[in-house]
Amino acid sequence: MKIICAKTAGFCFGVKRAVDTVFEQVEKHKGEKIYTYGPIIHNGEVIKNLEEKGVVIIHSKKELEEVHEGVVVIRSHGVEKSIYDLLEEKNVIVVDATCPDVKKIHRIVQRESKKGNFIIIVGNPNHPEVQGIKGWVQGDWAVIEQVGDVESLSIPEEKKCSIVAQTTFNLEKFKDLVEIIEKKGYDISVLNTICNATRKRQEEAKDIAEQADAMIVIGDKSSSNTQKLYEICQNACKATYYIQTPKDLELNQLESVKSVGITAGASTPNTIIEEVQNSVRIIF
Repeated sequence: MKIICAKTAGFCFGVKRAVDTVFEQVEKHKGEKIYTYGPIIHNGEVIKNLEEKGVVIIHSKKELEEVHEGVVVIRSHGVEKSIYDLLEEKNVIVVDATCPDVKKIHRIVQRESKKGNFIIIVGNPNHPEVQGIKGWVQGDWAVIEQVGDVESLSIPEEKKCSIVAQTTFNLEKFKDLVEIIEKKGYDISVLNTICNATRKRQEEAKDIAEQADAMIVIGDKSSSNTQKLYEICQNACKATYYIQTPKDLELNQLESVKSVGITAGASTPNTIIEEVQNSVRIIF
């Protein structure tokens, strides 16, 4: 039996930086309240660990208005400008753990919208990263995720369009959507803001899935980048399994295969990846 584990699996730079930042604040400000605006990353095991250390998640702007002291850490996915404005008015310590790649998109959409350009964001409209990006646009915008969203676009002919992408969006799908937008005849500039870590992770996952008899994708069900990995792997290998922890792994499904590929989303701790690898080795 051959086990192929992706080299890019596990925490990316932005996620590791965000998680480390919260733990640092817990140690630095002992006895003080530590908050994160939204879950710092999309991984239930990590969030549970932080909550056990007393970290409190703020889920909305309304909840944030009730915070008057302590430390507020901005999540890796970033937030809209209005949240920064609100935090400036408060007597709290603000620590920004937004992924630098996401920060870059905030600057892009702010700059391009100031020029009067229509902003098209390619991504999941319900994802906190996309919601944060929208909050930096100073003008008109649209979020597209599917072909149908492109077909319903209605932009004035004289408007130039600037296109950005959620950092964890499927690269091939992004290219396809951009091509459809181009065919509609809009005057567009494309800024491919899918991060390099996502691109490499997706390419490696596809390559491994094409070789393996079965594929395991590890990550939280709320993780956008893990969901994209699952889609990519399933297209290349029908026997693809999406799990959050080793407990979700049904080993009997792998008994007749000769090779198993393993990859994981950017919010998956290395400890969980190692546990899954060890569980798979047991049956071979």
